[in-house]
Order: sequence, then structure tokens, then C-alpha cells
Amino acid sequence: MKTILVPLRTVPLCILLAALFAGCASIPAVSSGTIRDIGGPAGSPVVEQETVSVAPFVEEKPPPANYVIGPNDILFVNIYGRPELGSPMGPSGGTKVQGSRVDGNGDIHLPLVESVRVAGMTVVQAQERLKDAFKTYVKEPWVVVEMVEYRSKPLYLLGQFKAAGTYYMDRPLNLLQGIALGNGLDPTANLRGARLIREEKTLPVDIHDLLQNGDKKQNVWLMAGDTIYVPDDRAQNVFVFGAVTKPGPVQLLQGKLTLPQAIAAAGLRDTGYDLRSVRIIRSFTPTRGQLLVVNTNKVMAGEALPFPLMEGDIVYVPKSGVGNWNDAINEILPSLQAVSAILNPFVQIKFLSE
Repeated sequence: MKTILVPLRTVPLCILLAALFAGCASIPAVSSGTIRDIGGPAGSPVVEQETVSVAPFVEEKPPPANYVIGPNDILFVNIYGRPELGSPMGPSGGTKVQGSRVDGNGDIHLPLVESVRVAGMTVVQAQERLKDAFKTYVKEPWVVVEMVEYRSKPLYLLGQFKAAGTYYMDRPLNLLQGIALGNGLDPTANLRGARLIREEKTLPVDIHDLLQNGDKKQNVWLMAGDTIYVPDDRAQNVFVFGAVTKPGPVQLLQGKLTLPQAIAAAGLRDTGYDLRSVRIIRSFTPTRGQLLVVNTNKVMAGEALPFPLMEGDIVYVPKSGVGNWNDAINEILPSLQAVSAILNPFVQIKFLSE
């Protein structure tokens, strides 16, 4: 239990907020020097709280064990005894292999046989397919196919990697192996905000739990075109929407910010707000979060300590008479969509993935 002096010592924020919330008749005046016991659950401004989660990612099936050829891969095809029918060796007949590129349709182009479909095949299967194609022109052709460059399965490592960039998978890779391609993470990496993006959707995969706790269930197989993004923890924000004059991100001050401070920074509208039921969407991991309803008036009345916010919190100051959480989410959804790229992955998965 704590005993504090309101409003002069331990809650100087009330001075700022008294001016901000001037005219709010629901907040009773507190005389200077008043001492109140506001410790324990009875002194909490939290009215409701509910832990919510999303279903974990479930893979349909593991990828093939052998590499599957795709568009933009470069193959070297050698027809034994007939080098002129295979892939070019490079400029001026040098020893450097130039190879043959698989085009966007998945075909490789060679003399006599012209276009042969090889995409979706392993190297061994492509070798047999080309052997059959050359049988029309060459008696018992001996065909050898080798990979020159793997270019069909890009993996994008973005953010706080020591070696961020585009990599091409030369074999089936899991998430941990993909992260290792980036040569480690910078000290400023925000693992709780790290995410795996596939086909423009954030997957419910917890990279923090994989790296920090060794949760093997999070070590999913990667697919061509996947993006692993690890944000910078130096840019820590909460987001305030609803009945405020400056909706959007509010930066944490040295990693700390209270709910009244965030509302003060966003600026309340002159009329039409309900501080008794401020909604907060909180992210713990990409698969788990919390929904809270906080009575900010209790803080202003000296009946509760200022509620501390966490990085990535979504604060919604409702209009008077807002209904349940479904109503609040429907009102806030357009604002979330506008800043979806910088929200924590839990918010993207839970509310923006449909």
C-alpha cells in the first residue's frame, strides 16, 4: 500500500492535466496537502482487463527436401559430345559458365529443343525432362544439369540485421536459418516487434520466443518471398486515437509514458469524450495481447496512480456513450489501417488480417 501527497509531490502530472481537462465537471477538486491511500487493487484505474490471443501458425506441410527450380534460376546444361547444344560457357568461349536462365514462364531455352518447361522440378527431374526432349535430335543423349545461380526464392531481411538485404534460398530454410543469413542482429533490435510477413500478411509467429526462449514451435519453414522484419527499439511509441485533436503516435520519454501524459500530448477535443472508459490494446507477443478499460478520471481525482503505458500500446479515447469493445474496434479500425505498417504484430494479426 502506498500513501502519496496529491497533487504536489508524487503526481506533478496532475498540474498539467488539470489545465488540459479544465471544464470536466466529473473530476472533483482535491485540496493541496490532501493525503489519500491509493495502493492495492482498489486504487487501480483499470476497470476491465482481458487477455486475448490468436491461433498459432500451423504449417500445411514441410517443403520438399530437394531444391525446386523456379523462374530466374540459372542452370548449366551440358550435352555430352555436343557442347553447341547446351548452355553457353561465357564470352569468347572462356571457361566461365554463363548458363541458361529459366524465364518467367518456367521454361529454359536451348538449341533444337527450343523451350522446355523445367520450373517445379528438381535438378534430377529437369535432367530427365531435357534428355527426353533431345532424344528426337540426338541418339542416346547424355544430359547433365547443374545449378549455377539460385535466383527464384528470395528472402528479404529488413531492419536491424547486421547484414540486411535480399538473399536467395538454395535449399529449404527454417526461420532460424533465415535469420542467421543476416549475420546477427544489432543491439537496438526490438525482438518483441519482430515479424514474419508472407504475401503482405503478418504471420502469428513469435520471433522473440524463438530466439530468447528456444521455442521450436516458432521455427517455421520459410517460403519464397517471405520478409523477416526486425524494428529498431529506439523509436518507441504509443498511439492515441479517438476524441483527440492530434491522433497518431506519441513517443515514449526514455522508455516511459503514462496514460494521462499520452492523452495530454494528443490533446483532448473541447467536448465529446469519455475519460471513464479509455480503451487500451496492448501487445505482449505477436500471438498474445490484452484489452484494458481505464478510468482516467480516477487519476485526476487523486484516487489512483497514473497508469503506465507500454511500447506499442493503442489508446482510444471514446466519445461519450461508446458501447462495448466491438463498437470501439469498429470506430478505431480506420485509424489502425492508416498506420498498420508501424503497429506491433499482434495488432496487425488480431485486427487487420481479415
